[in-house]
Amino acid sequence: MKYVVIVAFVAILGSLAAALVYMMRGGVQDEGEAPRQRRMARALAFRVGFSVLLFLVVLVAYFMGWIQPTGLPLQR
Repeated sequence: MKYVVIVAFVAILGSLAAALVYMMRGGVQDEGEAPRQRRMARALAFRVGFSVLLFLVVLVAYFMGWIQPTGLPLQR
């Protein structure tokens, strides 16, 4: 499960980096190429979707008993 979370975070950060590259890239665009804004929006939509998917996977794993909470004990 740990490796799934690590791969998901790498994919999320990679998508965010791709959106940054599309946003910062300047110059004249080719006619056959998709506009920068569309590519950037697609990369950001992938990041949001993958983040939601990761949250749902962690939630399902918790309910199935595959992962256990190990938080700090409360001090009173």
